[in-house]
Amino acid sequence: LLFASTSAWATEYHGQVFVQGVPVPGATVTVTQDGQKFSTVTDQQGLYEFPNLNDGAWKIEIRMRGFTTLKSQVTVGPNLPQGKFELTLLGLQQMLGQVKVVTPEAPPNPQLATRAKEKPKPAETTAAMPPPADENNDQTADGLLVNGTDSNAATSKYSLSPAFGNRRPSARGLYTGGFAGAVSNSTFDARPYSLTGFQVSKAAYSRVIAGVSIGGPLMIPHLFYHGPTFYLAYQWTRDSTGNTIPALVPDAAERSGNLAGLTNPFGQPLTIYNPATGQPFTGPIPVSPQAQALLNLYPLPNIPGNESYNYEAETLSHTHSDALESRLDKQLGRRDQVYGGFGFQSSRASAANLFNFVDTTDTLGIDAHVSWSHQYEHNIFAVLEYHFTRERTLLRPQFENRQNVSGNAGITGNDQDPKNWGPPYLNFSSGIAALDDANSEFNRNRTDAFSLKLESMHRRHTITFGGDYRKQEFNQYTQSNPRGTWEFTGAATAAPGTPAASPGAVTTSGSDLADFLLGIPDTSAVAFGNPDKYFRQPAYDAYVLDDFRVQPNLTINAGIRWEYGAPITELYGRMVNLDIAPGFTAAAPVLANQPTGSVTSAKYPASLIRPDRLGFEPRIGISWRPIPASTLVVRAGYGIYDDTSIYLSSAEMLAQQAPLSKSVQVSNSSTCPLTLANSFINCAGVTEDTYAVDPNLRVGYAQVWQLSMQRDLPEALVGMIKYSGVKGTHGTQESLPNTYPIGATNPCPSCPAGFVYRTSGGNSTREAGEVQLRRRLRSGLTASVDYIWSKSLDDDSLVGATGHVDTQAAMGAPSDTSTSPSTNPTIAQNWLDLNAERGLSTFDQRNLATAEVQYTTGMGLTETLLNGWRGKFFKEWTVMTKMSAGSGLPATPIYLDAVQGTGVTGPIRPNVTGAPLYTSQAGRFLNAAAYAPPAAGQWGDARRDSITGPDVFTLDGALARTFRVMGTKNLDVRLDATNPLNHVTYTTWNTVVNGRTFGLPAAANPMRSLQVTARMRF
Repeated sequence: LLFASTSAWATEYHGQVFVQGVPVPGATVTVTQDGQKFSTVTDQQGLYEFPNLNDGAWKIEIRMRGFTTLKSQVTVGPNLPQGKFELTLLGLQQMLGQVKVVTPEAPPNPQLATRAKEKPKPAETTAAMPPPADENNDQTADGLLVNGTDSNAATSKYSLSPAFGNRRPSARGLYTGGFAGAVSNSTFDARPYSLTGFQVSKAAYSRVIAGVSIGGPLMIPHLFYHGPTFYLAYQWTRDSTGNTIPALVPDAAERSGNLAGLTNPFGQPLTIYNPATGQPFTGPIPVSPQAQALLNLYPLPNIPGNESYNYEAETLSHTHSDALESRLDKQLGRRDQVYGGFGFQSSRASAANLFNFVDTTDTLGIDAHVSWSHQYEHNIFAVLEYHFTRERTLLRPQFENRQNVSGNAGITGNDQDPKNWGPPYLNFSSGIAALDDANSEFNRNRTDAFSLKLESMHRRHTITFGGDYRKQEFNQYTQSNPRGTWEFTGAATAAPGTPAASPGAVTTSGSDLADFLLGIPDTSAVAFGNPDKYFRQPAYDAYVLDDFRVQPNLTINAGIRWEYGAPITELYGRMVNLDIAPGFTAAAPVLANQPTGSVTSAKYPASLIRPDRLGFEPRIGISWRPIPASTLVVRAGYGIYDDTSIYLSSAEMLAQQAPLSKSVQVSNSSTCPLTLANSFINCAGVTEDTYAVDPNLRVGYAQVWQLSMQRDLPEALVGMIKYSGVKGTHGTQESLPNTYPIGATNPCPSCPAGFVYRTSGGNSTREAGEVQLRRRLRSGLTASVDYIWSKSLDDDSLVGATGHVDTQAAMGAPSDTSTSPSTNPTIAQNWLDLNAERGLSTFDQRNLATAEVQYTTGMGLTETLLNGWRGKFFKEWTVMTKMSAGSGLPATPIYLDAVQGTGVTGPIRPNVTGAPLYTSQAGRFLNAAAYAPPAAGQWGDARRDSITGPDVFTLDGALARTFRVMGTKNLDVRLDATNPLNHVTYTTWNTVVNGRTFGLPAAANPMRSLQVTARMRF
């Protein structure tokens, strides 16, 4: 009853303190009533709170140094308005009166004493007035000299240094800047690791980076003296790097048709059959003119007696770039500010491949933005921004306008435009180096973005809301696969009448190299025409966010975002999709400029993909200190994030199809015979259009959540444990409709086949637990140890893409060598069972441990400041090192063969035999006997990403020192060492089970390299 009676007459009282509409943190608020007195301090938003005040009248006083003390009276009670107060800045003389200065005792001054007696006592004020100054301005009564007052005029003998305060004869001290440079040379780098054991000569290269920066107020004489603050930086880069590439290339005997002694991955001899007679070859096989012309582009082996890698080359790549960055910032009055920036980067790069084909790439990027911010009355802020970006890329391959390799070899049916001269792309199942060169490109991409953000602070809430609009242009002048692609698997020279995938059949007969020499590709693909494409995409988003300080120990950040990226359209309607009947029983092309399907009579939008506007993304974050006297902090969060970038790759494929361009994707058969001279032809039963997208494609999204706890520990340690997870939905999946296993009978001969179909039924998950122990900087030492255990699963073609046969390769285009998991979408093995694709993600790393240590000698050593040469030698050194070790990344076993009914080679997996996978012969890391060709009429049962790659280990270090040159000038010198132990680590294994290089390392990470960086700051 006592508690109820007291609480019934007590009310929470809170308010906010401002100065000219800006919240004031750190102000002392005191309330008194009948001898009761309570005090608090305003927080960062100027808020104060008294949780339990008796109802009635209270006196309130708000004090803040530099402001007038505010006294008032408030009434506390239920449903009464809360307090909102405005402080006023003190004048200069009043501020001086708040400063207490202790000076040496001086002889009494009779005149000052007389004046003090005669001067009447001032009335009570909120701030005491300072004592009067001497008439001669020789000194002040209390000895205080303030720059800028008449006590510190230029004529005063007590004037301070002109550099004190705002009295500066020049503006040199207002500017900051620096000069920087980084140098590295192959002389100090270790030799690249050789996978073959054969050491080629190390290439000579160097890396040089130089930069300069300056910032400060922009003042132009006779024009304006109070210009905006500016920052300007320029960086000059000349970078060359060497790379060792191992390969398997045909030797002199093989080039002449002598293939005796060829074996499969199991060491069994190969029997090569003549496809014309069905009998084994008894001598050298004939070499077609087209094959001979292309063989001339291959280098001869330089490593004798090695059946795996018989060639190794050192290649060089060069990059020259110039980058400029600038910023301006100007305050306009008390409420407005204008700021912006401009930057550009120009790079000229050249890269050589295994065949010494040198391709050049010129890139020019521009980035500019301007913003205006305005403060409205009280606590509302607005920011309006315009952002412009443009990037131009010009890629010139080796043979552009130089040599018509295809035409001179008698190859027909591909693009003969001089821009696209060069060899077709050759791919061999046995592991022979693929013949490859880049395609000519001239792309110009541009984005215009507008954004508006408003922020309002009300009591415990900081509310932010706004929106963005982006107009995106992708202007391309390139062909998808102009020179064509051939795949060779040994099917043409295998034993006649035997299904290619019968157990043991293709392992002992047929040779991909023999197929090539005879001029019979297993599959053929080409796509060219309609080179200039003008893609357009608008994107929108809107959001609202509330940062709610519920209690001093609890903050909730919650909001929602809506995001919409429209499907991409082509400016002139030049895109083609397939109008597909239910069950894939029929299909016909539908054009963007005539978007009505002839099969289903459905009407499509100009993008040929219907928009998905359901991009609502709620998000919430919580920070909570559950025990007031403890350093324990609990953080939790959840959010949804959309991926609106899925449309561009689809639009590029849809723009390169018949009838707008020539698109071919066929396999060799008795009804469709292919030769190197004439293989880019369309055959009956295969669609001319090789790609289709579900018109109801959904935008994928990810749900992200995490929970962490952090607490301070003894000895300056901080411990943290965290659990996090990601759930992906509506991920991209790609398959080949109406296909069937090797050796099976076509279940629907009249159904359309030969095209890749993209839909959005993929899913992915990742869960991770993390433990971290960190030492704060103490006695010059800071360090952290971090361990993460995680597991990632997916059946998503984009998430699990790296290291697999991708869409571009399946469609005949050379594969992108990027390591981004979203670059090369994989194709499902069985189009009727997409769930069978679920497996480990390619980035799944089960264990990862990281340690970082940094020690600095600071200004002293072992708690004693050193002088003389000892101090100069030991002070201000910093030593840093970072080490990480983790388990290997997954890879998929691939049985490279053509998919029945299509011209696609690749998305077939072998059968698992049960033999140990990681017990193999010397020099190989995988056992070929662990896999066998898939049984006739069945898909392989090996799981996707079921091979664990090599373990990961990195160790880097750095040594740095700051030299105090003079005044504010400092010289920073740093030495960075990558892999200082020169420890070799492999990236992945070769996983094509019917290849001669199966189980061998595909590449090695860089060996030791050193870089020296120096920076002068002023």
